[in-house]
Amino acid sequence: MTRAFALLFAAVTLLAGIGHARAQGFGFDMRDIMGGGPNFRGGGPNFSVGASSPIPRQTVSLASNYAPGTILINTAERRLYLVLANGQALRYGIGVGRDGFRWAGTHRISAKKQWPRWTPPSQMLARRPDLPRHMAGGIDNPLGARAMYLGSTLYRIHGSNEPETIGQAVSSGCFRMTNEDVTDLYSRVSIGTPVVVKN
Repeated sequence: MTRAFALLFAAVTLLAGIGHARAQGFGFDMRDIMGGGPNFRGGGPNFSVGASSPIPRQTVSLASNYAPGTILINTAERRLYLVLANGQALRYGIGVGRDGFRWAGTHRISAKKQWPRWTPPSQMLARRPDLPRHMAGGIDNPLGARAMYLGSTLYRIHGSNEPETIGQAVSSGCFRMTNEDVTDLYSRVSIGTPVVVKN
């Protein structure tokens, strides 16, 4: 019995070490890059959805003057709305920029990428010189399963393998969604889609 317990303890310790090493596989903690919690969830490049959002996606009434197809982001609410016809919208929970990184404006989706690569911008590298200069797309990439780029800015609407950060202000100005939700939104919008960001 004691030997079985010791083997079980050793196995749990080994698995915990592997998970920690994986999160720090590049010699830094990925949570420090874009904020967030301890768990990276989702799948590899052939996996399109991950864990569900703590804020369920739903169709809601939305009184607005925006044309159907417009994306409206309300950073104070930490919600993203895809405007539909007849005064309705599809509402998603999002993570937004932390203090000092929130912004407002109007842009258009200028590019869409599946399992995007990530190159930290120079501003982020100045704050965090330990970051890699480039990361291939995949489960450990902080951009998640999909990314929609906003005009010529450094900002994106992108996925995340940390669903526990949805509804929080943790990013460097990008808007994060669960991989499941960003995959859904990605399938509904096209390049040129207007994106209105309000604080």
